[in-house]
Amino acid sequence: MVVSVLDEMRIRDLGVIDDAVVELAPGFTAVTGETGAGKTMVVTSLGLLLGGRADPGLVRNGTGRAVVEGRLELPAGSPAAARAIEAGAELDDGALLISRTVSAEGRSRAHVGGRSVPVGLLAEIGEDLIAVHGQTDQQRLLRPARQRGALDRYAGASVAEPLARYRETYRTLREVSATLEELTTRARERAQEADLLRFGLDEIAAAEPVPGEDEELAAEAERLGHADALSSAATLAHAALAGDPVDPEALDAGTLLAQSRRALDAVRHHDERLAALADRLNEVGYLLADVAGDLAGYADDLDADPVRLAAVEDRRAVLAQLLRKYGGEENSLAEVIAWAEAGATRLAELDGDDDRIDELGARETELRAELAELATEVSRARYAAAGRFAEAVSAELAELAMPHARVTFSIGQVDDLAGIEVGGRTVAYGPHGVDEVEVLLAPHPGAQPRPIAKGASGGELSRVMLAVEVVFAGADPVPTYLFDEVDAGVGGKAAVEIGRRLAKLAESAQVVVVTHLPQVAAFADRHLVVEKTHDGTVTRSGVKVLNDEERVRELSRMLAGLEDSELGRAHAEELLATARAPRRR
Repeated sequence: MVVSVLDEMRIRDLGVIDDAVVELAPGFTAVTGETGAGKTMVVTSLGLLLGGRADPGLVRNGTGRAVVEGRLELPAGSPAAARAIEAGAELDDGALLISRTVSAEGRSRAHVGGRSVPVGLLAEIGEDLIAVHGQTDQQRLLRPARQRGALDRYAGASVAEPLARYRETYRTLREVSATLEELTTRARERAQEADLLRFGLDEIAAAEPVPGEDEELAAEAERLGHADALSSAATLAHAALAGDPVDPEALDAGTLLAQSRRALDAVRHHDERLAALADRLNEVGYLLADVAGDLAGYADDLDADPVRLAAVEDRRAVLAQLLRKYGGEENSLAEVIAWAEAGATRLAELDGDDDRIDELGARETELRAELAELATEVSRARYAAAGRFAEAVSAELAELAMPHARVTFSIGQVDDLAGIEVGGRTVAYGPHGVDEVEVLLAPHPGAQPRPIAKGASGGELSRVMLAVEVVFAGADPVPTYLFDEVDAGVGGKAAVEIGRRLAKLAESAQVVVVTHLPQVAAFADRHLVVEKTHDGTVTRSGVKVLNDEERVRELSRMLAGLEDSELGRAHAEELLATARAPRRR
């Protein structure tokens, strides 16, 4: 059973369309209308819903913005539904409401399930649900890269699995080669960096700095530089406390303290409070004696040593030079030592680069060999799939009034001395393998296969495109296809066969076709017509679902240009009868 993914679209103020609702259904829906009525706006609207580029020139004159809204019926458990819910969207009984707004100033907004989202999310949701094909898609089909992608898509897992391993190996090879090239080309810079590191490390190693040493030396230099003043002060202080040996008659603190203590000791037994004070004087005496002794020792130890002072200043100069060169923000010896440790690590890396170059070179050779094996596996799978793909497309072309046309694939490689060795040749390689893929068409017996860009007319190219999609529908189907005049340049019997093949495709998918051919529209399960009316200043377009009688009139107009032509009506009825007859399988 065919599931309708796209239920309906509402289009407002887009191009010539004022306000229109496009009601779609499962199966085959044809969209027709006079030239300029706005048929292509249906395709443009869907493109906007799928995250396509917003052109402010499409906004209807006199309005501030264009709005396109759509309702998608998502299969249960589909990745699209999961992605929408992840973005915060809410589903309405399995349906997802999406909208796109384009302002006349060029601003664009997207909403999914009532939640404002980036426009790119629309493309993610629609990627696996709807395939849009128009004249620009035919042009893309002419590109070899697009043709290679089509072949890989058809081949499925037989190409996808080895190609995934190939791409991972290719990525690793690129990384290894880039690192190897950087190491090789920067050899001179690395040598200069290593020399600078060695000089710095030697300089620091020769000095052997110790954390905090500079501060200790600064204190020592200060003391040695003022040794005479310090000694004189200590001597005077000692004399004041313990007596001056030069002048025994001079009073000192010790003598005065002794006199005070003797005075209190004589009467301390009369008052406990006074006794406590006498004890405190005794303690002061002990402390005074200790300080006096320390001062004597300090004065004896202090020696004004010019030689030691010079040595300290020399050492400080060495450390100051290290701090200027290698000190950090705190300008400390600890940072100098940290620089030396980091420099030693970096120097070891630089000294080991030669060994690393050898290792990377061996790894690069290994990866190139592995890549060549995977490229060969991918190529074999492509060759095998190309035969099946070409045969299936040729069979479809036979049903599209090209019974003698043959499609083949040209798969080859380009020699490149910087490439990888595959099949005894050194060939160019890239992220997609080593193969150059091109679709060839021989439209009739005796014709040489030529690239479809050169060997197919516009009508033939349309049929090739349709044949490819019909084949894809069986190999890698999507729920909904939209074709925008892929029947351009086709007429007569070929047009009938195109309609028949589109109807066949609609047996397994929802198919919407914008067409100007009555032979194609006659095969549709539902027929929509885009109508325009004139009110003197504004052209408005609407989309209408036709009943059987209206379909006859529309097909007659498409055939003869006159809705009420008896001959045209007869031909239209004949077309409908042909389309409704049991379809060939």
